[in-house]
Amino acid sequence: MLRKAYARTPFDGEGAYRYGGRWSSPGIRLCYTSEHQSLAMLEYFVHLDKDDPPTDLVLAIAEIPDEVTLTRVDLRKLPVNWREAAAPPELARLGDEFAQKGEHCVLLVPSVLALSENNYLINPAHPDYKRIVMREPEPLNYDPRLFGKPHRQGRRRTT
Repeated sequence: MLRKAYARTPFDGEGAYRYGGRWSSPGIRLCYTSEHQSLAMLEYFVHLDKDDPPTDLVLAIAEIPDEVTLTRVDLRKLPVNWREAAAPPELARLGDEFAQKGEHCVLLVPSVLALSENNYLINPAHPDYKRIVMREPEPLNYDPRLFGKPHRQGRRRTT
């Protein structure tokens, strides 16, 4: 998920390169994605001002073929405070090392918000990146109740 203004290159890792993230430092190019649309929405919406939800979101979908190399962060090896809002620096070091080594194209990391689900960090510098099929971004319509706004449809009456 991203704003429409950035939809021309949704998987280039520019945002992480400029600002860093939980799993990478500024200057490291990784693309943060989620394994499910619902998780992508959670991961994006948790950072927004509930009084100013965006109206220009798009959903970018990538299909990762089985032959694309990936690895997974071992949950048992993470620091005990890895889920805190202020991420411990060890997490960024893990992602930085993943990108710099270049052994795999995708790093699966557990979601802070939904522990049994994963986010995917894609390394656009890896040769397998070219195998990933990027679909055309499409507008994302979400229920305004996610931001405490009333639903636009009229109320139904039941008896």
